[in-house]
Amino acid sequence: MRVTTGRAKGRILRSVPSDVTRPITGRVKQAVFNILADDVKDSAWLDLFAGTGAVGIEALSRGARSVTFIDQDAPAVKIIQDNLQTTRLEKGARVIRQNAFKYIGGYPNATYDFIYIAHPSTLAYGSEALLAIDNTPSWLAEQGAIIVQIHPREFHELDLKKLELVDQRRYGSTMLCFYEHKQEKPQD
Repeated sequence: MRVTTGRAKGRILRSVPSDVTRPITGRVKQAVFNILADDVKDSAWLDLFAGTGAVGIEALSRGARSVTFIDQDAPAVKIIQDNLQTTRLEKGARVIRQNAFKYIGGYPNATYDFIYIAHPSTLAYGSEALLAIDNTPSWLAEQGAIIVQIHPREFHELDLKKLELVDQRRYGSTMLCFYEHKQEKPQD
């Protein structure tokens, strides 16, 4: 696993030696950042269930202002810290060892331009995280986006009040679902 572009291009990232992460493939990571393009520069990210930190590190490499990495697994947190040191991208990075649901279940201490959700086991937990943010949408900046990484079989519509699905992309056995704040419908 490598950083694909930016200041840390080509740096090799260490993996978490267990099945507690859902690693992102290079192809999918490249697709995410091609879709977001210039919006990454100077943005603030929340990388939930961060695993190796590959997504947040890619964002920092491409000019993101800050990334908050959340993972409750001690080996994953250590790998994120090691990967940040290897890529020399510690500035702007905040690594928190905490249950992601507890973190987003609290009062928002920041607003993020992008929130990346890739729970290692099933969409049920990704859906739970999305619903928690829907209940407290101030986690997401007004023009921000939430990106959920799942297996296509896991997808199902959610009863969201403040957020809406705006795009889906499939890359083999990975689906990316993009959510934004619901737009007000113009009155006739």
